[in-house]
Amino acid sequence: MTTQTAVVTGASSGIGAATARRLAAEGFFVICAARRTDRIAALAEEIGGRAVECDVTDPAAVARLADAAGDEVSLLINNAGGALGMEPVAEADLDAWQAMYATNVLGAAAVTKALLPALIRNEGQLIFVTSTAADGGYESGAGYCGAKAAERSIVQSLRLELFDRPVRIAEVSPGMVHTEEFSLTRFGGDQERADKVYAGVAKPLVADDIADVIGWIATRPDHVNIDRITVRPRAQAAQHKVHRSA
Repeated sequence: MTTQTAVVTGASSGIGAATARRLAAEGFFVICAARRTDRIAALAEEIGGRAVECDVTDPAAVARLADAAGDEVSLLINNAGGALGMEPVAEADLDAWQAMYATNVLGAAAVTKALLPALIRNEGQLIFVTSTAADGGYESGAGYCGAKAAERSIVQSLRLELFDRPVRIAEVSPGMVHTEEFSLTRFGGDQERADKVYAGVAKPLVADDIADVIGWIATRPDHVNIDRITVRPRAQAAQHKVHRSA
């Protein structure tokens, strides 16, 4: 049995790093793609994969990633992205909005476009990591919600466009996931503000929970397509309703 090749973007931390480890455990040869070369180099060495420096907003970097992945890639995890800031629309940092759109939407589209010929040829699979933020807007979240909703539109359109081709397209939509960097990055390194996101929540999800779901989707029989899975902690009944202890 030939080892399958997977590409994971945003593999330097959080869900991306956890997913790379999970896929390696499932027998994939994993190409770990991210901007921070020191982190992905250590991860690739750990799991027996390969590190490729890639900023998904840079066309030349995406082209290098496609060359590194070659013709054998059969799985793409579009995970690179994230949130920046949390202000009402009246006070929006539009530069941050553009950055979020560039990574979450245009970056995912660029990597998809570059790797799609090989994925179709190998009867492969694409898995997009979006967010429950794509379900609808919430106060002070318009920029991120809009970016993730746009990324979801890529998933939906692509599945329709490729309905007669041998490729599967899935979406994992996480709710509240406590990783070491997501909220810290969102709030510009403000640790206190980042910690408040998870304050009083007994058991938020962690990166390994999402990686488990991705690993499960990636190993379904080739006639099974998981359109979308929404994954929340038990404490989060909806995007706006979270049980917190006093």
